[in-house]
Amino acid sequence: MDFRNGRSLDLSSPVIMGIINTTPDSFYPGSRVPDPRTAVERAMEMLDSGASIIDIGGESSRPGAGAIDWQEEVRRVVPVVRGIRERRPEAIISVDTYNCNTASQALSKGADIVNDITGLIDPAMIEVVAKNGAAVVIMHMKGTPSTMSRLTDYSDVVSQVKEQLLERCEKAVAGGVRKDGIILDPGIGFAKNALQSLEILKNITDFTCLKYPVLVGHSRKSFMGYVSGLPVENRLEETLAVSTYLYLKGVKILRVHDVEEHRRIFDILKLMDKSTEQ
Repeated sequence: MDFRNGRSLDLSSPVIMGIINTTPDSFYPGSRVPDPRTAVERAMEMLDSGASIIDIGGESSRPGAGAIDWQEEVRRVVPVVRGIRERRPEAIISVDTYNCNTASQALSKGADIVNDITGLIDPAMIEVVAKNGAAVVIMHMKGTPSTMSRLTDYSDVVSQVKEQLLERCEKAVAGGVRKDGIILDPGIGFAKNALQSLEILKNITDFTCLKYPVLVGHSRKSFMGYVSGLPVENRLEETLAVSTYLYLKGVKILRVHDVEEHRRIFDILKLMDKSTEQ
């Protein structure tokens, strides 16, 4: 996948997207880095540990979270985008926002990808992405983080999520978003209960068979607690198990908190793939 200013991302095999939350209230305390300088240092560590993309969020999207104004989001996110770009001109930077003003500011400072949890529901966001020639993650969600936990009524969660994502892709391309810059995310945990999230994961090849690369953000999420009964701080092993499964199923981007651990399992999986080919 190609980006502006000559940057590119090889998606011939799965890659790691490292999570940086410049928030005081994201669901996993270990991802909270509200100080911009510390956030840039954390990003450097993730890049050195094997992350191919850094995803920076300035507003929590945990279930029940309230919105903040875009000026505050910009204040949290843009200095981190600028700091990473100054230190690593080749880095691929994603901004996790559904606000077109925040996206515009972040793209102007060097971001490459807009990671929109609302799936480009705002026509103004489509315009910003198209105007800047940016890549975009189109995620499936119903409602908002504050209401989504009540919006989990599906007759067939896999087919309905897939259908809605493809509809959003069509609207995005019609609005000028470049087709080769679209990434799909089925939205694990967003307007989906634990069993529905697991159903999507079990049937992830229904998404990977489509013409767009797939991203999955499953790291340490509540469906794992449903299975294990453990709190978010103790869900690393479950995350790595799901990541291995998704890697083998052809998911191209895994959005995770624990980069070093994922790079290590990716290393052995890549070695095993090569061994199989010989």
